[in-house]
Amino acid sequence: MGALLGTATIVLALVAPTLFVDAGATSLLPWLATAAACVMAVLFVVRGRYAHQPLLDLKLVARPLVSSGLAFKGASGLAISGMGYLVTLQLQLDWGWKPATAAAGMLPQVVVLIVGGALIGPLIRRVGLDKAAWLGAVTVVCGLAVYGLLGRCGYVWIALALVLVASGMRVVGVVAGTNVMRGLPANRTTIGAAMVDTVGEVATGVGIAVCGTILAALFTGSIATSSWSTDQTTEFREAVTTAGLALTALAAALVGWGIARARRGTDSAAGPIRIMTGAGLRRAS
Repeated sequence: MGALLGTATIVLALVAPTLFVDAGATSLLPWLATAAACVMAVLFVVRGRYAHQPLLDLKLVARPLVSSGLAFKGASGLAISGMGYLVTLQLQLDWGWKPATAAAGMLPQVVVLIVGGALIGPLIRRVGLDKAAWLGAVTVVCGLAVYGLLGRCGYVWIALALVLVASGMRVVGVVAGTNVMRGLPANRTTIGAAMVDTVGEVATGVGIAVCGTILAALFTGSIATSSWSTDQTTEFREAVTTAGLALTALAAALVGWGIARARRGTDSAAGPIRIMTGAGLRRAS
């Protein structure tokens, strides 16, 4: 039941904005979808609070370090999916790059994600877990801001944004998992990785849905046509800027929440810190 209610909530919440764009605010359908999403969300919370073995124990999510880690993961998921979606469309549809060339244009992000893994452990040992958390998260937000404000001005700004988001995300991914594991009771840590992965997947869907909805709302005609009019080109570029800034605002809100919750939970966290990396859990101190 919890899985059904949670899935219905997410699907309806992501579909409702598209219905508003397609059918308009005067149509009944998008309002019904919005109302249904709210009802499903309330039922999911009620189920989680009162079920003997809930799909998601909301008391665990409410723990400061857990909610902090999930907020950081959500911010990075929004950034990587939303900006990747926008950059791919921009390079191919607006700038006329071939698909292979556009794929090569994403390489700065890939290189940083691969190489950055070796630098995370030394960085955390040098500045500490909490400082690394907000440094990485702020870097992600700065990358989104660079893209939203300057992405239209040339590829060099897109490359810089990709590097910033990827480098911050690499750190945030580790810190998010570590904070969640630190914040959970010793007998509930097995759920930690599942919670982090789920938030990452949901944030990915939200990032694409937000950008796609903004593009659909601001761009007139078919976006996949071979040639655009001058007005359509202007609309697309304005939509990309708006979507980039929307992602920046959402990610910044999650980062701010994550930092505030981390500060609250740090004093109550006890025991050695274990850093979650691709190789598993490694004792850091």
